[in-house]
Amino acid sequence: MSEPPKPVRIGLLGRGNVGGAFAELLAERADAVEAATGRRPEISGVLTREDGDFGAILERSDLIVELMGGIDPARDFVLDAMRAGRPVVTANKQLLAQHGDELFAVAREAGVQLRFEAAVAAVIPIVRTIQESFGVTEISKVFGIVNGTTNFILSEMAASGASYEDVLAQAQDLGYAEADPSDDVSGADAAAKMAILARLAFHTPVTLAEVSYEGIEAIQPDDLAYAKELGLSLKLLGVAERREGGISVRVFPCFLYRGHPLAPIEGPFNAVMVEAPAINEVTMSGPGAGGLQTASAVLGDVVSILAGDAPVHETRVELPIVADVTSSFYLYLEVADQPGVLARVATVLGDNEVSVKSVVQRGLGDEARLVMVVHECLESRFATAVEALGRLGDLRAPPRSIHVIEEQF
Repeated sequence: MSEPPKPVRIGLLGRGNVGGAFAELLAERADAVEAATGRRPEISGVLTREDGDFGAILERSDLIVELMGGIDPARDFVLDAMRAGRPVVTANKQLLAQHGDELFAVAREAGVQLRFEAAVAAVIPIVRTIQESFGVTEISKVFGIVNGTTNFILSEMAASGASYEDVLAQAQDLGYAEADPSDDVSGADAAAKMAILARLAFHTPVTLAEVSYEGIEAIQPDDLAYAKELGLSLKLLGVAERREGGISVRVFPCFLYRGHPLAPIEGPFNAVMVEAPAINEVTMSGPGAGGLQTASAVLGDVVSILAGDAPVHETRVELPIVADVTSSFYLYLEVADQPGVLARVATVLGDNEVSVKSVVQRGLGDEARLVMVVHECLESRFATAVEALGRLGDLRAPPRSIHVIEEQF
């Protein structure tokens, strides 16, 4: 009679919100994991910033789960674990976005797996889908809502008309936003995720420093009110796409028309779309914020490792970053209520080859406003036009602009 297989010993680095949820979920689902893989998982040691010894935990572990976050000391721990022959599961998007080349190279040299599904979109299996289902597909574009905190804030602002500050406080009370939400609301969190997705989709090295990003801090309730009138909804969008022989990777607030598949995604949810000539487009959505949701994705990676699935992280080509691309824009102008203002604004836009698609004029006197959507043009050309508008004596405040995606499905 053969002996039962030895349990899989998991060293857990970090026991915060996600780490604690993972430990509980692992205990709860241990029977199911054993039934699926033939191996029963158990936590062999836990390291926190205040307690535990990494060397001792590594020695008695078969697999490492890193949920500490940040770069130091997580980077050294992950590298040491892989060099010691231990596969690693991590949810650390900043670590991957800033040190992906090094991590993947060590994983290949050591012949171990590095899994990171939870680093991008919580329970949405976008990493696995790109690596495995679309592994030999020439992907043209990956884009979507990859930050649940900002999507909740923008959804609530649109629904209630409340200010950004008030809705951010509500998101913090509900646990959707951290006490320090700067990474989320500035777009830095989404930018790290898009660096990871761009690397996987296009098989080219992409670092966080190569991703341009802007956040939602300057969004005003007026912008959302006028968006409704123009048939638009606002999202913080991450986009990685092939452009002019290279790739563009960006994060920005963006208005979508109602026919866009991402337009109805509300609250703390994520949604990611993949486009390729062979598949047209595929959209996946699910919860994007919460410890249990992230822990579920981490456990999925553990199961994949135990099942023997082995993704390959390889660089096939180095593609240049294309910084100046075309886009449509929403433009908000607070103007003096006097004859000729609209004509002078139109002249500035025309001089910079920016054409207007639609315009709404509201208010009188000190409340006069022009709100318009312009057709696609080079972002640099539009930026020059906005700078010129800011010098007009007709404006009472600096212009505000937001990207618009005109594509509908």
